[in-house]
Amino acid sequence: MTLLSVLDLSPVPDGATTAEALANTLDLARNADRLGYNRYWLAEHHNMPGIASAATSVVIGHVAGGTSRIRVGAGGIMLPNHAPLVIAEQFGTLASLYPGRIDLGLGRAPGTDQLTAHALRRSLSGDVNQFPNDVLELLAYFKPAEPTQRVRAVPGEGTNVPVWILGSSLYGAQLAAALGLPYAFASHFAPAELDHALEVYRTRFEPSEYLDKPHVMAGLNVVAAPTDEEARYLFSSLQQAFVNLRSGRPGKLPKPVEGFEQQIDPMAKAMLDQALTCAIVGSPQRIGQGLEAFIARTGADELMVTAQIHDHAARVRSFEILAEVHGLAAMSAAAE
Repeated sequence: MTLLSVLDLSPVPDGATTAEALANTLDLARNADRLGYNRYWLAEHHNMPGIASAATSVVIGHVAGGTSRIRVGAGGIMLPNHAPLVIAEQFGTLASLYPGRIDLGLGRAPGTDQLTAHALRRSLSGDVNQFPNDVLELLAYFKPAEPTQRVRAVPGEGTNVPVWILGSSLYGAQLAAALGLPYAFASHFAPAELDHALEVYRTRFEPSEYLDKPHVMAGLNVVAAPTDEEARYLFSSLQQAFVNLRSGRPGKLPKPVEGFEQQIDPMAKAMLDQALTCAIVGSPQRIGQGLEAFIARTGADELMVTAQIHDHAARVRSFEILAEVHGLAAMSAAAE
């Protein structure tokens, strides 16, 4: 049965602080742990007023320390922002503190605007083009050190932290296939190349020391509520956030509004219809139907579910409904 995991952007709701957002993250992670979700991933974004997970490895440590079973990781670390050795040390430390529970997803986008990218001390062209070599360097740091190796990741060496390639285009699919690594597609915000990318990854996959066959994860927005009407109302927060971001006005996660789609112009409506194609919004029955259809379409081994909901209690409830619909409790019991 397809595994379910959680992607949390640590949203900062309108009217809240980053401290409150991070407290919400830990509470959601504890609920995800209780409900039987497989992983809990956090994402690296910078200069975003509505996202509190910029220091991603720090937040991962906080979440891992506050949970007991669930795997915790990055979805992802934007590797061109960092020296591979630094990331190897950070995630080697996490893996040493929480053995068998840490994942590292890697992306090649900056996760921010150009000005902020330069403030992070990265070259917009060279470092991105260096991404495959940086991935290989990072993988090597996680292996047992060679006797003649002069630069070592301590902590890091010998931890063999599981590494994933993330992507929203064919580039990541090709790289993950060539390296024999698991692949996660960001269909929750960039769904256009989903089917093609999964086909490329699966057909070109080369077995490796990490995987003997392809392993696919697909991103999915799910907003569940007792009724379709309430779910659509809650979903309007994400819709507003997308319009604001694409209009150059990023901010905190807006409060939901009634009838938001009827209030926007056709161009914004078309943008939302394209960007949020991979979204299931509604009552438990609608969630179940949508989930079944998306799994049949993608054949994904795992779904990485995100829910940008302004009210934290409603967000927890959404993940509870999804867990019940998908039978996570039964899956967890069978696995024990």
